[in-house]
Amino acid sequence: MKVVVIGGTGLIGSQLVTRLGEQGHQAVAASPRTGVDTLTGKGLAEALEGASVVVDVSNSPSFADDAVMDFFRTSTANLLSAGADAGVTHHVALSVVGTERLQESGYFRAKQAQEELIGASGLPYSIVHATQFFEFVRGIADSATDGGSVRLPSARVQPLYSGDVVDAVGRTAVGSPVGGVLEVAGPDTFHLDELVRVGLAAGNDPRTVVTDPHATYFGAGLRETTLLPGPGAHITTTRFADWLARQS
Repeated sequence: MKVVVIGGTGLIGSQLVTRLGEQGHQAVAASPRTGVDTLTGKGLAEALEGASVVVDVSNSPSFADDAVMDFFRTSTANLLSAGADAGVTHHVALSVVGTERLQESGYFRAKQAQEELIGASGLPYSIVHATQFFEFVRGIADSATDGGSVRLPSARVQPLYSGDVVDAVGRTAVGSPVGGVLEVAGPDTFHLDELVRVGLAAGNDPRTVVTDPHATYFGAGLRETTLLPGPGAHITTTRFADWLARQS
């Protein structure tokens, strides 16, 4: 089948295009780099012609509250409209475990708006909620850095490898629409401060991680289980320690 991957040149999208191609599907990478702009609609109709599935793994170039909301609302609306016109039979989007519980954050309010647009569109759909990627540990640290310190709460997380996210999204894309949310998470649970402390140490990063129960996560306060998946989540196999060992 023809699968158009929106954000197909990014971390998840590029791997997904390769994986689907290896499985014999016609996987098309769609992003501004390939001449497809979901904000303006440029190239969208041409990219979706003949497509059975659209997978949206794109992200906003800005995380400022107004900009990120505008990105997800405009991009998603354009994508859903073009998908309906093209006869797409399955719309898949990648989102985040706990999005509905993180509404203090402008980014997660925008992701929630994206999910609501998809659910109300009338198109058959599936939304994959993933936990934090191993590859984003440094980004989490950067967002919480104050001088030489990284201030983070000790809420629990269950991070996973991006390649395992690709597998989960790929399986979902070629399967039947679920009309709801599927969750995917890694095999091990960490405290967020501990995860970042281990990740920075492995990269010889000199910053000190300070446990601060009042610190926020991208602008949102966390409870102990805010970022954890529910009992029905698909659990992947790649462990953080093994992934770190491969980075050196």
